[in-house]
Amino acid sequence: MNWKGMIVPAIVAVIAVVLPFVVQAPYVQHIMIMVFIWATLGTAWNLLGGYAGQVSFGHAAFFGLGAYSAGLLIFHLKISPWWGLVLGPFISMLVAIPIGIICFRLRGPYFALATLALGEIFRLVFTNWVSLTNGAQGILILSSFPTKLPYYFIAFFIWGMSLLIVDRMVKSKLGYYFVSIREDQDAAESLGIPTTRYKMFALLPSAFIAGLVGAFYMNYIAFIDPHVVFSLSDISVMVILVVMMGGVATLWGPSVGAAIYVALGELFRAWLGAANVLAFGIIVCLVILFLPNGIIGELGTLKRLLSRQKAKAVMAGGN
Repeated sequence: MNWKGMIVPAIVAVIAVVLPFVVQAPYVQHIMIMVFIWATLGTAWNLLGGYAGQVSFGHAAFFGLGAYSAGLLIFHLKISPWWGLVLGPFISMLVAIPIGIICFRLRGPYFALATLALGEIFRLVFTNWVSLTNGAQGILILSSFPTKLPYYFIAFFIWGMSLLIVDRMVKSKLGYYFVSIREDQDAAESLGIPTTRYKMFALLPSAFIAGLVGAFYMNYIAFIDPHVVFSLSDISVMVILVVMMGGVATLWGPSVGAAIYVALGELFRAWLGAANVLAFGIIVCLVILFLPNGIIGELGTLKRLLSRQKAKAVMAGGN
């Protein structure tokens, strides 16, 4: 990356580091932490669903496995749940291996349908395996820190690391293979690209990052149950909408989508109560209709429209 490409990440990093010292309200810091969590999860999904074109409805499974890896450590072994940040990503990645071997034999809607069942299977297993998971009662732990500042910087670090991993991957030879598989899998295979192997190369780091942020979520929220962390509607579907709003197959798209999703979610919940989901759904539909490539993906179009409007204004002023 040249120095011009470093300007935006550097500005974002400086703002993110300074922000919690300027705005010390716990509620605002909580919002920022949730943005980091969703941005990281969206970045994980984007690697598989955006760049490699394998639309997954099952990322709640990897997220939940990471969360439960952290929770079960303290529930059964009395080991700090922070070790889940080490264990959770690898558990998610190991579980992703057989899932990828089986599901990547399917294409298009059949792959999406197979992953749709994935999170539900884990939700049912973790709900009914009471001796291991405490069932629907979930797992409650004590918070590690009295303030949100340590959580903020841990979430910021995880988010930054996920961006770096995905950026390095998509700008390498792997990224070209991912895009070729997304655009035309048959053509990619005819060129000798082992598509199943490269789809696995997209799935494993995607599951790793999802498991990592899931383990952090357990430590931050301090409570999980199967209906929350394996939720199809609240995790698997929402992460896709977050990426679509921000921009599929763009590095910053999931982060922009996460910021909008969390901010609008808080506003709508305060103003509209239970109808907040409906309002958010309408906005997502409008974005898909008028910005089909997401906000980051349509930045070029928006710039051209603004330039034309500015030129028209100048011409009108001259006349």
